[in-house]
Amino acid sequence: MTVKATRLIGSADVIAYHSGTHGRSIARSIAVDLLPPGVIEEPLVYPVTTGPSSHPLGYRGAVDDFYDESAQRLGEHLAAGRTVVVLCEGDPMFYGSFMYLHDRLSPRFPTQVVPGVTSVAAATAAAAMPLVRQQDVLTILPGTLPVPELARRLADTQGAAIMKLGRTFPAVREALRQAGRLDEALYVERASTRGQALIPVKDVDPATVPYFSIIIVPGDGRDRVAPVRPVTDAAAELLVVGLGPGPQGWVTPEVTAALAGVDHVVGYAPYVNRVAQREGLQRHASGNTVELDRARLALTLAAAGERVAVVSGGDAGVFGMAAAVFEAAEDPQYRAVPIRVLPGVTAAQAVAARAGAPLGADYAVVSLSDRLKPWSVIEDRLRHIARADLALAIYNPASRGRTRQLADALAVLRQEREPDTVVVVGRDVGRDAESLRCTTLAELDPATVDMKCLLLIGAGGTRRTPAGQVWTPRWVPAETDAPVTRLDASGHGG
Repeated sequence: MTVKATRLIGSADVIAYHSGTHGRSIARSIAVDLLPPGVIEEPLVYPVTTGPSSHPLGYRGAVDDFYDESAQRLGEHLAAGRTVVVLCEGDPMFYGSFMYLHDRLSPRFPTQVVPGVTSVAAATAAAAMPLVRQQDVLTILPGTLPVPELARRLADTQGAAIMKLGRTFPAVREALRQAGRLDEALYVERASTRGQALIPVKDVDPATVPYFSIIIVPGDGRDRVAPVRPVTDAAAELLVVGLGPGPQGWVTPEVTAALAGVDHVVGYAPYVNRVAQREGLQRHASGNTVELDRARLALTLAAAGERVAVVSGGDAGVFGMAAAVFEAAEDPQYRAVPIRVLPGVTAAQAVAARAGAPLGADYAVVSLSDRLKPWSVIEDRLRHIARADLALAIYNPASRGRTRQLADALAVLRQEREPDTVVVVGRDVGRDAESLRCTTLAELDPATVDMKCLLLIGAGGTRRTPAGQVWTPRWVPAETDAPVTRLDASGHGG
């Protein structure tokens, strides 16, 4: 306990502390010898902890009401001019209950937060175990996370601390096993108290784990990736796979089976994160503009006999990692590595299916990213596609660093196409925030499109059904001298 905290407790008019439904407060027991004579005590007893609640809004509703009532009680003392000290285990702002009182009281009353020793610091000191060193990354994780997510995060970090144990312990231990971190994990119970215990996690009886416990997983100051063996003649096949646009149901059985058989997954971090962690799997996640570096890493691993999959969103062969892998593989040192590409559902297919069948006839696919090709090339291709009357799927229409390209592309298309050409804007298709919007070439506002969108620009014959679905006929009228009826965006002749 800090000197400042000790001084404030000794001069308080009111001492408040949280407890479970049993009424015993760990925070009070720590500070009991410091409480001044005659101090007013305000026990803040939770109405529910882990059990069911009869509140109409369930556990969250009961706890919100509890914090409202607690803040009101303490607010009355503060309004009367009394100094209130709230006792907190560990640090008030680190998974602490006080932060919810702070949200309610600090706008109305002067508030001072005194830092404390966190359970993470206490546990590592008790174990005399360096948690992170050099360039290790430390991740603090709640044990309430789902097992796959917890395992993924454990596999992707060096040092880790896992909070909120108790009834979550069996699931946490399973996540440690899947991440390959179980043997190095240490369980610390009641750190810095007389009841302190330090036990390897694999030896802990789950029935004995209290909430006041923590698991620490040390980093070791080194890259956790196993060293690559020297290149041999026994190169393993390198798999390049597409994960589809988002939902697990859109990942093909072939890709699922392939990922179950590899030891390394390489890719852009959001795509690597979609691969479920399991024991023995090593993950190599990186940023968005280092495709060749990723490809070389994967090829080097495969050349050494490691089983490797490079992952892409959508289909790896459509603006994905497949082309980057083949580009990197032109280096003679990788000539012995066989490469196999496994297809995935593309973003264009996903948006088209949601809309109906706008790509039901001939169509083109263009990326508006000019990072790897000049804008003049993109503009020329757009103009010829528009003149050929092809439906068009536009990838990468905008990003934080590319704000003008879509407006320029629309200017080209509007010169060659009718204003009422049907346009579908799909955003986050297949994910929770999915949206689909139908508009026209004339009405599309570039400001409403971001990096999560894919656009489908219809052909001249693309139309909408009375129900709002979009489709492009498979047939195109033969050229004759007779006038051809053109269909407008509503599907009616004009």
